[in-house]
Parts: sequence; structure tokens; C-alpha cells
Amino acid sequence: MSETVILKLGGSVITDKSGECAIDHARLHEVADELAARRASALVLVHGAGSCGHPEARRYRINDGLTRENVPGVYQTHAAVSSLNAAVVGALRDAGVEAIGIHPFDLALAEDGRLVSFETRHIAEMTEHGIVPVLHGDVVMDLLRGSCIVSGDQLVTRLAVALGSRRVGLATDVPGVLENGSIVPYIDRSRAASLAIGGSASTDVTGGMQGKIRELLALADAGTDAHIFHISKIGRFLDGTEHGGTIVTKRGRA
Repeated sequence: MSETVILKLGGSVITDKSGECAIDHARLHEVADELAARRASALVLVHGAGSCGHPEARRYRINDGLTRENVPGVYQTHAAVSSLNAAVVGALRDAGVEAIGIHPFDLALAEDGRLVSFETRHIAEMTEHGIVPVLHGDVVMDLLRGSCIVSGDQLVTRLAVALGSRRVGLATDVPGVLENGSIVPYIDRSRAASLAIGGSASTDVTGGMQGKIRELLALADAGTDAHIFHISKIGRFLDGTEHGGTIVTKRGRA
């Protein structure tokens, strides 16, 4: 059985977050070609919503709970992220990757913003047969709020634990977690408490880099390190070589 690799593409990598559902098709095809060239391991791909979903979720106040007035926002938000997912899957398939999109809205349930039910057995079965499942941040139904946004980062941590993955990478539009312009080489809970980093400068309802680190620290507590690196270093991450980014870990500096 091949080791399952969980790779997340940040929404800011594959869309222009200053626009509205402005998909960077050229970048998508570059990433797809990189992944097609490296298929030694089972792969699960997750992508952020970027400008396809965040504006809709903010406009309809999806995370504040459902009312009669904002119910249409569930469809609008899901449709936006689904269109991006279709573009990601299309680019992968054009490159020869046997990719299939999976929508969390169809198989997840949350309570107060956190996943309480998320089926993954079929995802494990897909990877065993060489299929690359492609998931994304999405709106899901919520037992307390009616609906909420589940970030791609929350999906990454849930998938890594469920599939027993020890290789988790997040490709972003920055070379790692930055503090005062310099890359932070490692982050554990002690280091995270003193970090001076901001949230996303663009419309982001999932907490930006701070939200990402919170999710990954929970994964580190479960024993799995996560790597944050620039999108140009995907090949290095998949090859297991130095990517020059940030490692989120339970152990602190080696």
C-alpha cells in the first residue's frame, strides 16, 4: 500500500482573490503538469476557495447562521466553489491525472463550525485504485447554525488523521509562514503563541494564515507534521527534498 500524501493548494494560488471567481487557469495547468510527473504515492488533493466562494459566503453571512433571507447563499456559495473544483479537476485530467471532484457539502456535517461527520472510506478506496480525489473548502450544513463554511485546512487535518497520512503539504503564494518578512522555519504551540502574523488581506471567511496554523497545530498534536511552502516547491515536497518553507510540528526545533 502506497503512503497517502495530502496536498492542499491555497485559494490564493489558483485564483485572484481581489476579483470574484477569477481562476488562474495557467497556474492550474502548471500545477497539474507537476503532479502528473510525480505519481509514486497515493494522492489526495484539497484546494481552497479563493475568490470562488469567499465573497459569496461573506455577502450572505453564511457563518452567522441560516435565516429565511440568506438561505439562497448556500446554493450561491456552493456553486462558486464547485466551479473552481471543476476547473482544478479539468486541468488535472488534461494532464493525464485520473482526478475526480468530491464536494464536502454532500458528505459532511458540522456543529458550530467544526466537522462532526465526514465520510472518508470511499476516499481511501479511490486512492487504492489510482484515483486522485479533489476536495475543497465548502459550505456544509451545521447542527447549530444551519450552515457554516468548512475550510480546506480543516479538511486537510481530518483527512490526514482518517487516512493515516504522514505527509501533509500546503502550497501557498508565500514561501512559508512569514514574521517581519522572514520565513519561520518551524512552528510548535510555544512558538505560535509569540508569532506576529496577520490574517488574509483579501476576503477570507476561514481565518487566513492564523486559521491555517490553528488547524495544523491540532494535526501536529496527533503526531503528523505539516509543511507550508511556496507553490513553486511542490515538486520538492513530493520528492521529499528540502522546500525551504515552514514545518508545523509538535516537537519544536530539531
